[in-house]
Amino acid sequence: MLIESGLTLAAEIEIDAILERILELATRITGARYGALGVLGDDRRIARFITVGVTAEQRAAIGDPPTGGGILGVLIHDAHPLRLDDLSQDPRSVGFPPNHPPMRSFLGAPVKARGTVFGNLYLTEKQGADAFDADDEAAIEVLATQAGVAIENARLYEEMAVAEGELRRLEVLEERERIAKELHDGVIQALFAVVMALQGAASGTNDPVLARRLEDATDDIDRTIRDLRNYIFGLRPGILADRQLDQAIRELCADFERDSGVVTVADVDPHAAAALASRAGDVIQIVRASLANVGRHAQATTCRVSVRTDPGGTIGVVVDDDGVGFDTAARTDGMGLANLRARAEALRGTVTIDAALGDGSTVTVTLPA
Repeated sequence: MLIESGLTLAAEIEIDAILERILELATRITGARYGALGVLGDDRRIARFITVGVTAEQRAAIGDPPTGGGILGVLIHDAHPLRLDDLSQDPRSVGFPPNHPPMRSFLGAPVKARGTVFGNLYLTEKQGADAFDADDEAAIEVLATQAGVAIENARLYEEMAVAEGELRRLEVLEERERIAKELHDGVIQALFAVVMALQGAASGTNDPVLARRLEDATDDIDRTIRDLRNYIFGLRPGILADRQLDQAIRELCADFERDSGVVTVADVDPHAAAALASRAGDVIQIVRASLANVGRHAQATTCRVSVRTDPGGTIGVVVDDDGVGFDTAARTDGMGLANLRARAEALRGTVTIDAALGDGSTVTVTLPA
């Protein structure tokens, strides 16, 4: 059964599932009526207490779970197996709370991971015998060791998953940066060359109809270049969020001004930016999305990005422009505004849009501090 238990635990990759399997296997192997697993917190007290054999109603009647006093605390401070014929008779026992089922025989063992005690197994009320024996103790030691290895594997799996996810993110960002650079240095420069050639041809012809057509073609290419620049701006990765948020926003505004031709001012309160430091990546994406909307739709000449602390203690990320505006009553959210709302809601924030035809627009994202 211990070989089977080791294989079973090794197959699990989620720590919660491992903890539940540990208890199930421990009670089955030893014939214990009750089992518990205390997971230790940073203060070396029981932070989480998982039980089997006790109903939800019984747990509710007992009250708050233990934190590591009495016999349970002995295993925390002395990480070795402990076997008692009658735990109530041990001088280290502090007794049971009201409504607690009676328990006499006791077997406990530490569960170790990474060389430290992750938690402790507690088994009581041996079925079919007055007390747990040496074979039970040996079996639980083996199970606890298997559990420690399984927990270590699960933790490593989680760390690897996080690392792989970060690696994939960086690979995507690098690829997007490469594409953006190629579009800027290759395609846009080629289009500029075409514009120069068309302008030269227009100025060198005496045919007014042809000259007009050449000028129209030049205007079309100019618009295409502006669209490409806005696309490149959206492509450029969120690498700026790895820097200080206020610096990142200023650089983002400078990039947007260069690529769109819209004069863009950054007004960032450093205290508000510092309060958003842990959410810098999301804030950068919110600002980026808002500026992208300005570039695509506003036909603005100036734009301002503000990060400020509001009177209510919240933080406002505001992007306003002097563009053509729109009728908020008639317009429905496109993908840009829908994505913006989704990002804000993920940060427990809200989005407010103030706009009017011919009078620019203001997008305010209010976030909890």
